[in-house]
Amino acid sequence: MLLIIPTFLGITLLVFTITRFVPGGPVERMLLQAQVSQNESGRSSGSKGAQALSDEQIEELKAFYGLDKPMLVAYWEWLQKLAVLDLGESTRYYEPVWDLIKDKLPVTAFFGLATFVLSYAVSIPLGVAKALRHNSRFDSLSSMLIYMAYALPAYVVGIFLITVFAFHLEWLPMGGFPGDDFEYMESSWDQIRTVFAHALLPLIAYAIGDFAILTMTMKNSLMENLSADYVRTAVAKGLPFRKAVTDHAMRNSLIPIASHLGSVLTVFFGGSFLIETIFNIDGIGLLGYEAIVERDYPTVMGILAITSMLMLIGNIVSDICVALVDPRVRFGE
Repeated sequence: MLLIIPTFLGITLLVFTITRFVPGGPVERMLLQAQVSQNESGRSSGSKGAQALSDEQIEELKAFYGLDKPMLVAYWEWLQKLAVLDLGESTRYYEPVWDLIKDKLPVTAFFGLATFVLSYAVSIPLGVAKALRHNSRFDSLSSMLIYMAYALPAYVVGIFLITVFAFHLEWLPMGGFPGDDFEYMESSWDQIRTVFAHALLPLIAYAIGDFAILTMTMKNSLMENLSADYVRTAVAKGLPFRKAVTDHAMRNSLIPIASHLGSVLTVFFGGSFLIETIFNIDGIGLLGYEAIVERDYPTVMGILAITSMLMLIGNIVSDICVALVDPRVRFGE
């Protein structure tokens, strides 16, 4: 827990340093736009211009974007603003970064929550079934499909789903959420249907990686506990096998699963750059991707600050969940 602050400072300082030295920042973009405008006006008038912006104008641009100060001084000022929840102003939209993130948060949080529920609701029962039917045909076939899902990156799965179910079969929309005509639908049932249709493919792409990991983790953990002495002793004393599984083995088997809960916080509020970009979901992930492409560094740093803090808090939440499931774990011991 004591490492949260230095870890956060290390992550943000590293990325802040990169944004100061990577070419193509807001000043360079303004210079390029001015140069293109000057060239077009020069071709139309038949004259040639020298420099699009004067040195004084360039310095004013650097001061406007906060690039006229030494890096450590600028980073310290950014931290001071962050302490009062001031994430700066977007150099692309010229709006407060915090307002941009708040506008995108509901969509990303919806997919994060739905992915969490879907992943755990399917993975835990499937992992239990695979452990109880180890080496059966069901176990072998499901393991093959799970390993295939784990091996494929989420964006590859997303492209495959779009190609098959949206482009060729035309069963589902190719992207967007919740749909262009959502606000104009008068029936709540029609709104629910369009939300489901637009969310199904992204949710599968979101959940498939966690689904594979959680299922195999649950299976292996339960098999390890089923072979433990305390389970065999309970069965030998007359306790039914099913009750030994549910009352004793299951709780210990959930410990590795509980350690994964904290990472869900990052998905809740950080989204996925690739998934939201592929499916054109207007969430924080897509906002971050566009900010990187457009060199909108205040937005990049704002999203990084939030996701980094959530990741670190998620680690603490994971420890707390493990302590709740495993009575042997106690903080401070």
